[in-house]
Amino acid sequence: MYKLGYEEDYLKLKDGLWTAREIEQQPEMLRQTQALLEYGKADINGFLAPLLDNKATRIVLIGAGTSAFIGDILAPLLSRTLMRRVDAIATTDLASAPLYYFEKTTPTLFVSFGRSGNSPESVAAVALAERLVAQPSHLIITCNRDGALFKQAQHLRLAHTFVLPEATHDQGFAMTSSFSSMLYAAVAMFYGIDKMALELDAICTAMRAVIDIHTTTMRGLANKHYDRVVYLGSYIFKGLAREASLKLLELSDGAVIGTSDTPMGFRHGPKTIVTASTLVVIFLSNDPYTRSYDIDLLDELRKDNRAAEIMVISAQDYIEKDRETGIVIKGLETAEDFQLLFPYIIAPQMLAFHQSVALGLTPDNPNNSGAVNRVVQGVRIHAHA
Repeated sequence: MYKLGYEEDYLKLKDGLWTAREIEQQPEMLRQTQALLEYGKADINGFLAPLLDNKATRIVLIGAGTSAFIGDILAPLLSRTLMRRVDAIATTDLASAPLYYFEKTTPTLFVSFGRSGNSPESVAAVALAERLVAQPSHLIITCNRDGALFKQAQHLRLAHTFVLPEATHDQGFAMTSSFSSMLYAAVAMFYGIDKMALELDAICTAMRAVIDIHTTTMRGLANKHYDRVVYLGSYIFKGLAREASLKLLELSDGAVIGTSDTPMGFRHGPKTIVTASTLVVIFLSNDPYTRSYDIDLLDELRKDNRAAEIMVISAQDYIEKDRETGIVIKGLETAEDFQLLFPYIIAPQMLAFHQSVALGLTPDNPNNSGAVNRVVQGVRIHAHA
């Protein structure tokens, strides 16, 4: 059996089977997540409805690392969908400077994301919320029923915990299926579980197509050995670009520099990173107005002709096939942008995986020095007065 174009025995030898499986399993994990959401729909809606009925309720999306990027992606989407204040704040910020972020008198729903639920900062942030906010409530979305975050939730004043399918508790170093499944769960909870059920087949079909059709493309890009990759995306794709760049940094053990920005922001200095050994990847929005700015930057990069290669990921065919690599997401040409998040992230995950293999690393544990770990270590939480 093959995973991402490699035989499983080879991946076992290279210590990469978990990561390959976890990238490939994502369409199925979304289906299983949807089934759990439908099973728990009454409890989920019963918990959220009274909180959302109060227009004064502030929503704060929290997590560390990749889990924080879920919040970055969702904040502008949920703010518009719910017509209320939604903030994304990393637990690494909340834990280190709580008085600058918590608002004591504002009713606040904290939505926590955690693969393992064992990050010390995330546990500390929830504990601080209980102390520093008069009316806190907590929605815990995690992949690990045995994690500290899940156990902590049992003792909070007002909390609901949603545990994703066990297989989403990624065993590889880099978060892949945990990321997409937690993101999907949160979108469904606030957008509508029944509504997402209607979109699910198209999303999963598109994800599967990216895996089946473009694995060889991503492997080829990895074998070109670019020394830096830039990911660009507008509004909700800004957070996705951050996640894509982190995957590359993690799985290449820092050998390939991954960075991110918005197409509009990229001109303001960061564009100087582009060299003859740079791959630039642009996520195109389906919103015609936003996409016009994405296309402006794409055209500018084409005219500059400085990047080694440009890759366009889009549900619309704006690719100049003789000049750049492209991934066109079929079946989602009229979809809302949040539906594109899931197939869009697959290609960067695969590129990071193939880059790890091309560098002779072990994707399931690319950092052999122990400087970083699957669950962060070495964090000391200080007492707050």
